[in-house]
Amino acid sequence: MNIEILHLLEGARKAKGLTVIIDVFRAFSTACYAFDSGAEKIIPVALIDEAFRLKEQNADYALMGERNEIKPEGFDYGNSPSQLPAEGLEGKTIVHTTSSGTQGIAAATNAYEIITGSFVNAGAITKYIRSKNPEQVSLVCMGYACEYPTDEDTLCAEYIRSKLLKLPSGFSEMVEIIRNGSGARFFDESKQDWAPREDFDLCLNLNRFDFVLKVEQDSSGRYLRKLIPS
Repeated sequence: MNIEILHLLEGARKAKGLTVIIDVFRAFSTACYAFDSGAEKIIPVALIDEAFRLKEQNADYALMGERNEIKPEGFDYGNSPSQLPAEGLEGKTIVHTTSSGTQGIAAATNAYEIITGSFVNAGAITKYIRSKNPEQVSLVCMGYACEYPTDEDTLCAEYIRSKLLKLPSGFSEMVEIIRNGSGARFFDESKQDWAPREDFDLCLNLNRFDFVLKVEQDSSGRYLRKLIPS
């Protein structure tokens, strides 16, 4: 098994084999919490206009996402696990667009298979990859708005690679690096409306979920499916 760590949109475009698109803060952590709250289907899209188009065609769809970390006007939910509703997601189809994670899914056109990546389901991700035993694994760190690498995405990729290779992972040390680096914004009082400190802990709740989110395709396009690896 060859494991390659790639970065940003260029990395997503280069990704081959079984590809993990990683966005810890917060796209694919939030998506896991949405599925755990009962969402039936998540449709990842790159553009806000595409999200609104799908909503116009399907009035019962909910819109979730961000630009510059802030919920776009007219969206139902932001890209924040702590700000998802306690109830009301059961059976929902959610259209999800973000500055990083969903862009990576759209760009990974050479990947044989795509799943999403975050710490909250990292154990399930490694179990799934081992069960597939692919020749090539691409771990793509989407970074901040696809502009520059971030601690949390790069360290998540390193964590998954270490687990696949059965090497020490040092998760506690990773948390402190993230807290003092790219995760520091979650502790800034001026940013609590859109980057609440609760999200830091929720997104770094290691192995909270036992499922992976796999990108599937049907006649209407790509969507995420919740899958528990065997």
